[in-house]
Amino acid sequence: MKHSIVLLSAAAAVVATTAGAAMDSAPSGALHVTKECSEYKGLAGDFCTITSSNLKEIEGSLIIYASDAVGTSLDTDVVLDPPGPGNNIAFGHCTLSLATGVGVCRFSGGTGKFTWFQADVAVSYLGGPNFAWDGEYSFSPRD
Repeated sequence: MKHSIVLLSAAAAVVATTAGAAMDSAPSGALHVTKECSEYKGLAGDFCTITSSNLKEIEGSLIIYASDAVGTSLDTDVVLDPPGPGNNIAFGHCTLSLATGVGVCRFSGGTGKFTWFQADVAVSYLGGPNFAWDGEYSFSPRD
């Protein structure tokens, strides 16, 4: 009986340690993205396409804008919709000065593989229809 209790205690400790390690090792880090916005005309439903990213899960994704731009400002919810099958989208909000090309986007959750996706990025203008995102991302819940 004592032997069984010791084995159960040891097994519980291994499970607790493994679960903690899995939570601690959720992917996170710096996020660097280039997006091309030749299809964006300032209207709800317009989109930009991510042309490069250090995060393979979002390479080739569309960023779809929910609201029209107003004057030289954009303040809108967005959906990050990656290529491929499945219900995998991320939800965010972006504010941007269309005059300067400077702004911020924040993503918080989504569906499928983006359920726990979090990102905070600064938006900057690169020239032509191209913009950059630079910031941080995580695939773990916020505290």
